[in-house]
Amino acid sequence: MISNPGLGGIFSQSLDAPIKRKIFVSYHHAVDQFYYEEFSRFFHDQYDAINDNSLDRAVDSDNSEYVMRRIRENYIKGTSCTIVLCGAQTSWRKYVDWEIKATLDMQHGLVGVLLPTNPILDNGGSHKPDRLQDNVDSGYAVWTNWNTLTVEALKVAINSAIAKTKTLAINNRPLRQRNG
Repeated sequence: MISNPGLGGIFSQSLDAPIKRKIFVSYHHAVDQFYYEEFSRFFHDQYDAINDNSLDRAVDSDNSEYVMRRIRENYIKGTSCTIVLCGAQTSWRKYVDWEIKATLDMQHGLVGVLLPTNPILDNGGSHKPDRLQDNVDSGYAVWTNWNTLTVEALKVAINSAIAKTKTLAINNRPLRQRNG
């Protein structure tokens, strides 16, 4: 144990306690809540997962600049990486796009996760938010599959995404203004 005399010895930290990396998790709340809960349950010991608890309820404003500032300050700030859980309808969600933009604005890591509900398209691809697709294509973002996600695989994906933040993110699309 390490004692901090500046706080009268009240604060102590075990040398054995691993520091949990904070990550932000973006997803379609109405459809993919199950996967968020499973993600949180499975990776609870390794990561401090933060989500927005549905921005529709949390930030009652139509002012995009205000909402973007709230996303950056209240959700993305203090994290090092955003995980986007990509189900069948995620690519058309306004706030998922905004959360990806805020992540890129702050030069944080970005990882997309293909959920089992997301159909494989004829070209072998799948539905992803356009801003995420731009960054997967450029090599900035990491793309992985829910079915192969293990503690070690997620660690590798997050570390790879964070290492790529030294490269230029593609973040020039206008904000999605509505769902659908």
